[in-house]
Amino acid sequence: MRQKKGFVLRDVCGEMVIVGEGLGAVDFGKLISLNETAAFLWQQAEAQGDFTVDSLTAALCREYDVEEDRAHGDVERIVAEWQKVGVVE
Repeated sequence: MRQKKGFVLRDVCGEMVIVGEGLGAVDFGKLISLNETAAFLWQQAEAQGDFTVDSLTAALCREYDVEEDRAHGDVERIVAEWQKVGVVE
């Protein structure tokens, strides 16, 4: 998977949000608010380019003290949400 072009993570009044820029903003027209962990995952996905649930799970486990099974489930849910709203492909 990859992040779709035109979507970036921004700090808006102390809250981390995914916003569309350029044509992404025209087609998307909303903000997605992320908690600290989800923002970390978005940054990891961006750094990895092509990412998988497993690669993000590994990054999450390295950064936070979390069990792999729980991390995997959490990553699956956030990636599914990103797919649903159309910010990853």
